[in-house]
Amino acid sequence: MNQIVEMQTYIAIVEARSITEASKRIGTTKSVISQRMQQLEKRLGVPLINRGRIMTLTDAGHEFYRRSIQMIAELTELEESVRSTHFSLAGTLRIAVPMAFSINYLAPYLAEFMKIYPDLRLDIESTDNFVNLHEQNYDVAIRMGQLNDSSLICKVIAPNNHYICASSEYLRKFGVPKHPNDLYRHQGLLYMAREPHGMWQLPVNGQYQSFRIQTCMRTDSGYHLLEAAKAGLGLAILPGFIAAPAICNNELQVVLSEFSPSGGNISAVYKASRRASPKIHAISNFLIEKIGNPPQWEIDIDKTLHSTSSIAF
Repeated sequence: MNQIVEMQTYIAIVEARSITEASKRIGTTKSVISQRMQQLEKRLGVPLINRGRIMTLTDAGHEFYRRSIQMIAELTELEESVRSTHFSLAGTLRIAVPMAFSINYLAPYLAEFMKIYPDLRLDIESTDNFVNLHEQNYDVAIRMGQLNDSSLICKVIAPNNHYICASSEYLRKFGVPKHPNDLYRHQGLLYMAREPHGMWQLPVNGQYQSFRIQTCMRTDSGYHLLEAAKAGLGLAILPGFIAAPAICNNELQVVLSEFSPSGGNISAVYKASRRASPKIHAISNFLIEKIGNPPQWEIDIDKTLHSTSSIAF
């Protein structure tokens, strides 16, 4: 059995945390994966995995995984570097992307990227759940917001500004909040991952403070927030890339602009071991060029806000 194949199989098992899931990722049967694992442990003369209800690694298993990751990464970078010098990009690029940003932006951009590099195969997973690059089988992730993992390499693509919005109908009925202290009288459309306890975290005098708002709806979808806000159901905090059309068409009005929370950035993140990958640099640079800094949606919002010095509700 090829040693590289055995290492790749073992890495897949560890990162997938099961032989069943590893077989799906590799695209072969469970029996083949099990056979490779047995042959690897027999050749090494030590067990790598403690088999039971929950799969755990032995000390040797941890060491073999760490060294295998390093060797496969170095081999992959060597092949990519040589190939990219003489040919177009090829092979597989595994990407995790946020669902909300994919609908109007990443989906068409990635299709265009594939036309530029027809020999490159993209494996794309769209999810708004957090993706751990150290444990899951991705080369690069597109992330929105503040980044806390300092061990990852981050390439900023564009700002991810957020806006507090409501419809004119809602503001005529409930009034325009002038300060976050007014929010307790208002209906809130809440994003679960950001506001699990019904409190908005907003910057006041340079520091974030918590403000209570009445919970009208909770959701894990920015587009549900958008439609509910347009329908006059309450106030919502929306990223510019979702809110821009509604703001520019006067379906939503921006309020409390000086207290808008930071949305961080749209970034491409990847492990330090992949820093020399031509494929990762190609997709990152392509998205930076396509999206722009500032992105077009921020330019459109800025023009709309500046063209309306005052709004009567």
